[in-house]
Amino acid sequence: MRSVLLLIAVAVCSQCSVAAVVRSGSSDGFGERRDTETAISLLENELMASSPSELTMVPLTLIQGADAKGAVCLDGTLPGYHLDRGFGSGANSWLIQLEGGGWCNNRRTCVYRKTSRRGSSNFMEKALAFTGILSNKSQENPDFYNWNRIKLRYCDGASFAGDSQDESSQIFYRGQRIWHAAMEEFLSLGMQQADQALLSGCSAGGLASILHCDEFRELLPSSTKVKCLSDAGMFLDAVDVSGGRSLRNMFQGVVTVQNLQKDLSSSCTNHLDPTSCFFPQNLISDIKTPMFLLNTAYDSWQIQESLAPRTADPGGIWKACKSDHSQCNSSQIQFFQEFGNQMVNALDSFSTSDQNGIFINSCFAHCQSERQDTWFAQDSPQIDGKRVAESVGDWYFDRAQDVKVIDCPYPCDTTCHNLIFDVNLTALEISASSRFCFPLLSASLVPLVLTKLMLRFLV
Repeated sequence: MRSVLLLIAVAVCSQCSVAAVVRSGSSDGFGERRDTETAISLLENELMASSPSELTMVPLTLIQGADAKGAVCLDGTLPGYHLDRGFGSGANSWLIQLEGGGWCNNRRTCVYRKTSRRGSSNFMEKALAFTGILSNKSQENPDFYNWNRIKLRYCDGASFAGDSQDESSQIFYRGQRIWHAAMEEFLSLGMQQADQALLSGCSAGGLASILHCDEFRELLPSSTKVKCLSDAGMFLDAVDVSGGRSLRNMFQGVVTVQNLQKDLSSSCTNHLDPTSCFFPQNLISDIKTPMFLLNTAYDSWQIQESLAPRTADPGGIWKACKSDHSQCNSSQIQFFQEFGNQMVNALDSFSTSDQNGIFINSCFAHCQSERQDTWFAQDSPQIDGKRVAESVGDWYFDRAQDVKVIDCPYPCDTTCHNLIFDVNLTALEISASSRFCFPLLSASLVPLVLTKLMLRFLV
């Protein structure tokens, strides 16, 4: 078996790509500041560093004049995006990928985000690798490789939904204005004449694609084929291992600190409280534009931060299980099964529409459209013999009448690329079957390690 061993170190340098989960002693609503989202979304870029000549690095562009419209990041800097132009038959087709990266749920955590790439363009990478659904290679991304592909950076902390500010702390909650300024920019760059368009997003960006799907449709001519894809965006209002609702508490903080009440769907807030209207399960059935939901039944982020956060498990009973599903006992697996069933049940009404698509696989993973190994590779995860990219393509291009597939329960799926968070390792080990291991590094160790990657191939 061929594997790659990446020895990684993490520093607090503004230009470093952090590919480890950093634990801090300060609470952010989950009891600890974790960057699980960053670790997962950046893993592929670290993996691909072994062959940099094959990467498509796309530079950052700031939206000039956005500040005049009040469309700024949390710290007041300009928002940004990465654009790789389409070519050939895809020159008039547009794919917009909304970046994910969690949320801030109170003034303190939003102030903290101001000093990171999730709250300031000053700290954003100057170029990003485009892989998975953003790849420009037909062998990696068969249906969208030659489209105009854009990654819109996320720096507002509320899934591009807020429009307020905190005068005393000089924090700008302007996600909705960033959305509008970005769309105006993309329309001026040629999207106004698009034949085809797809709004996509991963995690917090997947939630954003749900929140903005119908708005996106309205921006484009009626002749344009418009659809939306939400990857790992089905965050559930689920009970955690203590019987509480950790994610509801988190979302309530997001809605409150950014005053989102006025920005959420009125068709939802007319009969539910604002926090409930930040949960996708209460929004998806009202979306008029065709939507595809890509999710794992056992989403790694939700397990780590919603179902079994440290605040809900102070004794650490779930620590080993939530880091590595193979360490779970039968009752813990049953808890995850019930969570997966809740996700499937939440799709009942959504699935009745012929225009919608579903791909729910029984894997412990997150954000499968951005990672090449889970989007479209020889050994990518499959349901009924189809990989994620093939199912999304069949749905978008109407190549199949009904693209709604839900996997059999764990552990039946042997094609999964499961994420393993190993608290005892100081390295990520990536095997041929793409079982990923993330170290959990104490924040106190961060200054002690060097910022570099040491790659060693084992044959």
